[in-house]
Amino acid sequence: MADYHNGYQWEQGSQPMYNPPQYQPQAGMDPPPGYVQKSRVAAGILGILLGAYGVHSFYLGNATRGLVQLLVSFLTCGIGAIPMMIWGVVDGVKILDGRINTDANGVFLKD
Repeated sequence: MADYHNGYQWEQGSQPMYNPPQYQPQAGMDPPPGYVQKSRVAAGILGILLGAYGVHSFYLGNATRGLVQLLVSFLTCGIGAIPMMIWGVVDGVKILDGRINTDANGVFLKD
């Protein structure tokens, strides 16, 4: 006897018959020929020193994210620069310790 709950069919005493998709994390890739790899150290230092202005995000190719950081810093007359600076320092540390290891195109950062 089947039991229907929240739109899924269950057999009594069993798991739901719906199998969610299994997503594999995307690993970074080696750069294609002619692609200039970004430097991990440069991105980390830019994040720590100029993170309030999104310079590290622009450097890694995340233009939308960098623009948000830049606009929040300027359009709030500097008040928003404080949380943007914290965001930049956290990103810079993550980049330097390897938790962020790819650029916006999925290419590994060089050491």
